[in-house]
Amino acid sequence: MATLPSEIHPQPVPPSKLWFGLATSAAAWVALGFIDLMIVWQVCGYATEYGVTRTHEVARWFLFGIAVVLFVIAVASGFTSYRNWRAISQQPDMLTANAADRREFMGVLGVIVTITLGAGIVWLALPPLIVEFCVRAK
Repeated sequence: MATLPSEIHPQPVPPSKLWFGLATSAAAWVALGFIDLMIVWQVCGYATEYGVTRTHEVARWFLFGIAVVLFVIAVASGFTSYRNWRAISQQPDMLTANAADRREFMGVLGVIVTITLGAGIVWLALPPLIVEFCVRAK
């Protein structure tokens, strides 16, 4: 791996890879929030209408499984962003990245978005395992 700026040669990265790295983790976070809302709405609506006070273990584990899949997709987009940045950037490490070019900025921003929204996906996936759906919705 090249570490000296004179040894680093920027490579072309297709725009589709840049946008995948930037937007996919955000889309995964939004999708998990929407799926969580729809599942809680259905479960609590059913419980309110029919007076059922049982735990919905299948729904809880289903939502957790979806969260794990979306987290893996978000991590993959973060690795894609990092590889895009490494291919484009002339900086030896990310801490000294200036991201002056639009493509380089998209790579760095994709990594930052993945880290923040990946943590958001983790925090959104944990409450269904700990707190009942309808208690959490109140």
